[in-house]
Amino acid sequence: MRDYKKEFEKRVEFIRGLVEQSHTNGIIFGNSGGKDCALVGILCKAACENTVGIIMPCASKRNFGSDYEDGLAVAEKYGIETRVVDLTAVREAELAALATVTEMTPASTANIAPRLRMTTLYSIGGSENLLVAGTGNRSERYMGYFTKWGDGAFDFDPIADLTVTEVYEFLEYLDAPRSIIEKAPSAGLFEGQTDEQEMGVTYKAIDEYLLTGKADEKDKAIIDRYHSRSTHKLVPPVIYGN
Repeated sequence: MRDYKKEFEKRVEFIRGLVEQSHTNGIIFGNSGGKDCALVGILCKAACENTVGIIMPCASKRNFGSDYEDGLAVAEKYGIETRVVDLTAVREAELAALATVTEMTPASTANIAPRLRMTTLYSIGGSENLLVAGTGNRSERYMGYFTKWGDGAFDFDPIADLTVTEVYEFLEYLDAPRSIIEKAPSAGLFEGQTDEQEMGVTYKAIDEYLLTGKADEKDKAIIDRYHSRSTHKLVPPVIYGN
């Protein structure tokens, strides 16, 4: 197990240095009420007093319920400034406009919310000179389980090297609210959605594969398929001349 006391100190120092070097006024992040944003929020607040978490419900009932409540619980416990921007009407307007020119697929429809959220973060961050903190972990990154130009966009990500297992261990060390630690990982993109159910493989199996290279045949096939299909998300856009 990692030395999370030392990890905490190193990551806080890293974040503090970024804020100083960038000459920005602070940090902004999306507070979805999940494990990753909880850890990012705690780390950023420890490094920078002016850390702002934005709760951005967008159509899903869960966004207005348990996710909202869990986001507030973390913010209150660690003294993180919180604002709420309801993006439901914006999403509906976007879908209505798109319906006049194309037939949206379920995947494209699901990706609208993460992209609207990142637009919101960069709009506020740009207006207030704040760095946008990413909240993706190593396991999600390897699987490509994030939205390109949505939650995959950020100025820095202080937890990108941590597996889901390590994120939970870190939160245990930091005494995060139990509701955060015990809830099933979910992007909250639609009702009843969970990461593991959607991918067809557990984070435990993914993390075991990442850390040891071991997995049963079924899990390995799923992990390899997700990874191979998402490599385009991990490289810069293709431009002429390169």
